[in-house]
Amino acid sequence: MTADLMRSPLADYHLSQGATLAEYHGATIPARFTHPAEEHQAVRTAAGLFDFSFRAKFSLAGRDASKFLHRIVSNDIKSVAGGQGTYATLLNPQGQILADMRVYAAQDRLLVDTDADLRAKAMETLRRYIIGDQVQMEPLETFALAFEGPQAAGLLEKTLHVDLPSMKEFEHFATNYAGFPVRVVRMSNTGEEGYEVWVGAKGMMGLWGAACGQAPSYGMLPCGSEALESLRIEAGIPRYGSELGEDTLPLEANLMNALSFNKGCYIGQEIVERARSRGSVNWKLAGVKIESTQPPASGEKLTLDGKEVGEVTSACVSPTLQKNIALAYLRKEHLEPGTRLQTASGAAAEVTALPFYERPVPGE
Repeated sequence: MTADLMRSPLADYHLSQGATLAEYHGATIPARFTHPAEEHQAVRTAAGLFDFSFRAKFSLAGRDASKFLHRIVSNDIKSVAGGQGTYATLLNPQGQILADMRVYAAQDRLLVDTDADLRAKAMETLRRYIIGDQVQMEPLETFALAFEGPQAAGLLEKTLHVDLPSMKEFEHFATNYAGFPVRVVRMSNTGEEGYEVWVGAKGMMGLWGAACGQAPSYGMLPCGSEALESLRIEAGIPRYGSELGEDTLPLEANLMNALSFNKGCYIGQEIVERARSRGSVNWKLAGVKIESTQPPASGEKLTLDGKEVGEVTSACVSPTLQKNIALAYLRKEHLEPGTRLQTASGAAAEVTALPFYERPVPGE
């Protein structure tokens, strides 16, 4: 573990409740409370509550904050109005991903949310580009709980004693709970309906306890990072350090929602535009089903007729599909769903479209 590893304010409490803690994206959080498959299924059928202390935040304030970030990151920041947000990547000049982030416009500042192990790098990179701009940047001691699942909205309303407005993804509003300021963000991290509640360390315990107090009415289970991993793999959601990194182009990872092709120049824009105008990239993220007793390890090669054509980035046993599934980068010639491949260890594999799982549409 790194010396600057963040620790959830609830870590000791989680331990007292029998949780297993582990490092996840730069923070110590619960890996599991009960069985990860049970936690996974609770999210798919009812609701799950996650300690999101592995997400770290910082703010940009000042007259030029929006204009500055707009010219650096890959998405359109100027058009993000108060109460809205967007997804973006911070790229190097070669168009590769240094960090991915969610950017939210608050009343007088921009709030940036990223993984705990990416915050320092993101802030240091951005600071290098502040030249004559009136921008003040500072880390925030703000944590988050995530409510995920078909019953997440009802659980959150009962927990906070508020009526949730109709919200689109990335929309957010400020309120308070038990005297503590909180921010509610509409955000899915699992493929299900999801909300994050941002709160300071002192408000975490009361909020967690209140949500758990409502658990019997909503079928909610507290959930750890192991369930979060299987949920996000089923939903085809890439994560930094697995699918994203300093050797990855946004188009390779299907991050179209992180890109604006109308905003003009930003760091790495020429490479992104060149890849788009060419019509394809050589490697692309795809789904793979694996016929084996165990999911493949991260980094395991995928072959076709003895030739290497891909590499696994994340894999799990899917509790929903009851199959071994993986996210993998494949050569562009082998992306067609149904293509039969083989793992380096000899297991049969089949390319499939992402996501593996999509939330059912009400009424269908």
